[in-house]
Amino acid sequence: MKRIVSVSIGSSIRDHKADIHFLGEDYSIVRIGTDGDVDKAIDIIKQLDGKVDAFGMGGIDLYVYGEEGKKYVLKAALPIARAARITPMVDGSGLKNTLERRLIKFIDLDLKITLKDRKVLLVCAMDRFGMAEGFEEYGASVIYGDIMFALGLPIPIYSLKVLRRVARVLMPIICNLPIDMIYPTGKSQEKSSMIKYEEYYKNADIIAGDYLYIRKYMPSNLKGKIIITNTVTSEDINEMRQKGLKLLVTSTPEFNGRSFGTNVIEALFVSILKKSPEEITSKDYDDLIDRLPYIHRVVSFDIEENVSIS
Repeated sequence: MKRIVSVSIGSSIRDHKADIHFLGEDYSIVRIGTDGDVDKAIDIIKQLDGKVDAFGMGGIDLYVYGEEGKKYVLKAALPIARAARITPMVDGSGLKNTLERRLIKFIDLDLKITLKDRKVLLVCAMDRFGMAEGFEEYGASVIYGDIMFALGLPIPIYSLKVLRRVARVLMPIICNLPIDMIYPTGKSQEKSSMIKYEEYYKNADIIAGDYLYIRKYMPSNLKGKIIITNTVTSEDINEMRQKGLKLLVTSTPEFNGRSFGTNVIEALFVSILKKSPEEITSKDYDDLIDRLPYIHRVVSFDIEENVSIS
């Protein structure tokens, strides 16, 4: 059995394990949270290095991709990445653009949710330009919440063109900040959400992006809304149900009640492709996804069923 381990600086409450059969092989997938303790994450990686098939880096990105494939390095993640000397480690960013572009296409064409002129709140797009460009391609009306949700300033961005300009200015600065200044880590992931920016949630048909950012200021009423995101637990599902959400779509599949992060799926793909992460292209990922019976998860709260659709 192959072993995939995601070491996250996020909350240990969100830990999960799944044993799955995937494309003809058996896998053990484990997520280990360190509650914001970077040194602990490094120690775990060093202990398991060479003993598992691939690592996922959770709770922090190593790379953030901007427009036209421009790649920024988050310096706070480098010590974690460098702890793995033998086993390949990925943060999900290599797969994210490919997967999330396909996700937007899937929603419009397969789920037949017409995105043209649909009002979208994308809570943070600087780490998911593939999703942002997908929404633009299908004609959605998007508010980009990067400055609001990442930096806490009430400044919405109304066009992808402006976001690109902002990213060129801010990303070199953001990449040098401690991760807990821009993203919930450790115990902060467990705090109940404070309601803020409620009008942006209220006016949106679709709320999209990282779930911890979505949940950060999520209001009590989500009736009729659609959430498009990635990592969610069964507790997150129950919370969305209680708030009246209409539909949840995740970029990654469900394994034993949880949609794992993109870093886990990329680690899984790396172990299948048997290439170093640097050698893997977007075409490699596309070809592999095409072999799968399903990849995206769909939860319709209207009919209380959970389905996965290719």
